[in-house]
Amino acid sequence: MGVILDSSVVIAAERRGATAADLTRQIASLTGDQEAALSAVGFTELVHAVYRASDPVLKERHRAFLEEIAAGFLVRPYTRETAYLAGRIDGQQRARGIVIPTMDLMIRATALVNNDAVVTVNLRHFQMIPGLHVVGL
Repeated sequence: MGVILDSSVVIAAERRGATAADLTRQIASLTGDQEAALSAVGFTELVHAVYRASDPVLKERHRAFLEEIAAGFLVRPYTRETAYLAGRIDGQQRARGIVIPTMDLMIRATALVNNDAVVTVNLRHFQMIPGLHVVGL
């Protein structure tokens, strides 16, 4: 079992001026020696932040931090198995009147397929998914 970092964790680290090494140490102190990774979907959210920034200085800061994160963490793929699981969870939860944001759902399904926990700042959306182990930061 490992952990998948929600993009909220990476964004919070960047905002407080942490490095990828700082984030690695923080996650290790929280979860032990478990392998830490990002989901491909969460990584997409981080890339989005680079290209969305209109301020050139902010854009460069996002880009540099993203490259540091990319070099320091594995990225778990979004596979056909993950897509089936995400679709099943979404259908079951919506039938109960529970709507989970799509990107969060895809990150969570990636964690479940890989038997990983999710480390997040945003506990509310992650706690809506049955069987998912969530670690709050």
